[in-house]
Amino acid sequence: MEQRESHATGGCQCGAIRYVLYSRPISTLCHCRMCQKAVGGLFAALAKVPVSDFAWTRGSPSGFQSSSVAIRDFCPSCGTPLTFRFIGGDALEVTTGSLDQPATAPVTRHFGVESRMPWLTDLMPGRLPEETTADASAGREQAVSRQHPDHDTADGWVPPA
Repeated sequence: MEQRESHATGGCQCGAIRYVLYSRPISTLCHCRMCQKAVGGLFAALAKVPVSDFAWTRGSPSGFQSSSVAIRDFCPSCGTPLTFRFIGGDALEVTTGSLDQPATAPVTRHFGVESRMPWLTDLMPGRLPEETTADASAGREQAVSRQHPDHDTADGWVPPA
């Protein structure tokens, strides 16, 4: 069996589902209404690779056929959106935020711009007040993350109590 070199890894929030990419993804921001609803946000950040360069490495996702031509995979335990794929297509797109190192998949284009929020340009850095997470939570109990860390873990990993 041929050993392939991993380009990137990722997975869901709880760690039940993990995947690997064997090539560099091409990333887009999709503003279409279906993607907005699928991720519960203003757009979906997606990183595309050939199906042959993708593999699930832990767990089995659930899928939702969001249209007559596409399926979106997600974690059945925590609900994290993980992929968008055309039925029978030769490529799939992982949600960029589910990558362990999302900064390695810079966006190269916008798609579905007919549904883009007209005020998105107001969100550019420097246009609205900004603060860090630490500053926003000063004086309150500090949150302890129960999310899976941004790297592969041994089977049986459990979040801290």
